[in-house]
Amino acid sequence: MAKERRKAVLELLQRPANARCADCGAPDPDWASYTLGVFICLSCSGIHRNIPQVSKVKSVRLDTWDDAQVEFMTSRGNHVARAAFESKVPPFYYRPSASDCQLLREQWIRAKYERQEFTYPERQEPYSAGYREGFLWKRGRDNGQFLSRKFVLTEREGALKYFNRSDAKEPKAIMKIEHLNATFQPAKIGHPHGLQVTYLKDNSTRNIFVYHEDGKEMVDWFNALRAARFHYLQVAFPGASDADLVPKLSRNYLQEGYMEKTGPKTEGFRKRWFTMDDRRLMYFKDPLDAFARGEVFIGSRESGYTVLDGLPPSTQGHHWPHGITIVTPERRFLLACETESEQRAWMEAFRKVVDRPMLPQEYAVEAHFKHKP
Repeated sequence: MAKERRKAVLELLQRPANARCADCGAPDPDWASYTLGVFICLSCSGIHRNIPQVSKVKSVRLDTWDDAQVEFMTSRGNHVARAAFESKVPPFYYRPSASDCQLLREQWIRAKYERQEFTYPERQEPYSAGYREGFLWKRGRDNGQFLSRKFVLTEREGALKYFNRSDAKEPKAIMKIEHLNATFQPAKIGHPHGLQVTYLKDNSTRNIFVYHEDGKEMVDWFNALRAARFHYLQVAFPGASDADLVPKLSRNYLQEGYMEKTGPKTEGFRKRWFTMDDRRLMYFKDPLDAFARGEVFIGSRESGYTVLDGLPPSTQGHHWPHGITIVTPERRFLLACETESEQRAWMEAFRKVVDRPMLPQEYAVEAHFKHKP
């Protein structure tokens, strides 16, 4: 009987909606919440174990199942559960994938099943009200210390501001929603709730690094920023559909890591931290620097940009063996990676960008780069 019950549960995985984890979309889920009626992956099952008052999990293949549990799983499944727990997810709310950090996946699961924010929309107020203020730990630009700073997000002014003192009248910085991006960077920042916010200042990229001890607070800030971007873009592009706008709300970096580079006038190669953010390739002395040492615009093949495997034969001074040459209409940039796998990852990231046709607004960005001093 036990074998038959397990077989019945395994057969439920053949249903299309059950072929992927209900929470992060990872293929071939091997676990199930028998109180919620969903099939989930091993990683998400660990998060479900932390909310035992809501979810109790079993291995589909290894644990024993009773008749009532099999019957419940048969009547539910991921499709039914999605209709129940995700019926009112705002279009701007970030739905994490298997590759996203633990914090995003955990707060998505808690928001769905524990707090039921997508069943009762009034519980979405912290990130959908159009205004948010609070204190975050922000990394100091010069000394690297994290200090408590007051942040204010106001959609009406189209800006995120922060203040060096809670009683300060004037903000230390005003970040326009139009040019703002936020991405979780726990490993780089050294905190599981670490968020990197970038914005343009005098058309150069500026980084700030923040975190909050409370995971829900940090994810609420992240989704509030996405909501503000969404509403800004709805006004800027009145004819666009939600599906067109959602990919523009926030973006993860295409690639990050150390490479060696040489300048146009110097022979020596220097190790720098590189970040590929859409068409901007930025390099920093340290991964947590506030400003990039330099930025390179990477356009499309039609506009004269190419990426070559290796370095010119005469190149000297690089310690790392795996070279990359970026050819732009103005000059060549010579880079070197420590390992072949890093070189392959960077080449793939560069080629994706070069193979993509440029948008009209990207020509304006390219022109600005050409006229930089």
